[in-house]
Amino acid sequence: MDYRDWEILKVLYSQKNISKAARLLFITQPALTNRLKNMQEELGVKIVTRESRGVHFTPEGEYLVHCADDIIAQFNNIKEHVRNMSKTSGNEVAGTLKLGVSYFFANYELPHILKLFKGQYPHVEFKVITGWSKDVTHSIHNKDVHIGFVRGDYSGRGLKKHLLFEETVAVTSSEPIDMVNLPNLPRIDYSGDYLLNSLIENWWAENYTQPPLISIEVDQVDTCKQMVINGLGYGIMSSRMLKDSKELKKYDLTDQNGKPILRSTWMYYHKESLEWNVVKVFVNFIESLELHQAH
Repeated sequence: MDYRDWEILKVLYSQKNISKAARLLFITQPALTNRLKNMQEELGVKIVTRESRGVHFTPEGEYLVHCADDIIAQFNNIKEHVRNMSKTSGNEVAGTLKLGVSYFFANYELPHILKLFKGQYPHVEFKVITGWSKDVTHSIHNKDVHIGFVRGDYSGRGLKKHLLFEETVAVTSSEPIDMVNLPNLPRIDYSGDYLLNSLIENWWAENYTQPPLISIEVDQVDTCKQMVINGLGYGIMSSRMLKDSKELKKYDLTDQNGKPILRSTWMYYHKESLEWNVVKVFVNFIESLELHQAH
């Protein structure tokens, strides 16, 4: 079995359908069927059985799929190590960086950063995985990604971190509002990450005795922002979301001492990852940026 065979097993296991898997792998269905047949003959076991609704993996097939993750990861690590064995500099830096990125950072910060970086290091490639900050942190700990960009302090043991920027969290509305009357005003709520939700809930509990009046619930902060712009209620979101919306009124959340409540965004990575030249170059590049400045 070769590298491609292990990829085939992973994709087929996720799809449970030969035609769908073949389409994702950019091969024909007969070619995929033939590769499976060759694998089964080589190993002397049955990997899958065909059913009316797709394919079913045998216990031996399930075991092979679990092995596929380790084998593919090992192959990628070997490939990256070979690419970075020579400590090159300048435009000769090459390799593939795996980034774990929070949804907001991926949409609003990362494209600009990668554009700047690729201008200096055009031979570096990227694999970007997005998710909630808590999930991205989990990927970093598991070494599924080289570097993570996370909103909020989810740090753990063994990780290096670099503060990218801090921002306030604000009540925002299309019209001026009286903060004392906030519990009686319609609020647009959205699914945020755990730490942001906790921050907002704690602030609310310190300032009001009655729950917020949730009039609309959405699943994305961008949708919430558009609802607020159209006057359907107020929202509570990070101020970086509002830097291009001068028409909105903004009221920063403050603690009991009147100091703004800040939310931090961090870059996380394992120290040993710096042994790879492409990781070291990218980390140094990020640390040299001034992301607190609007671009």
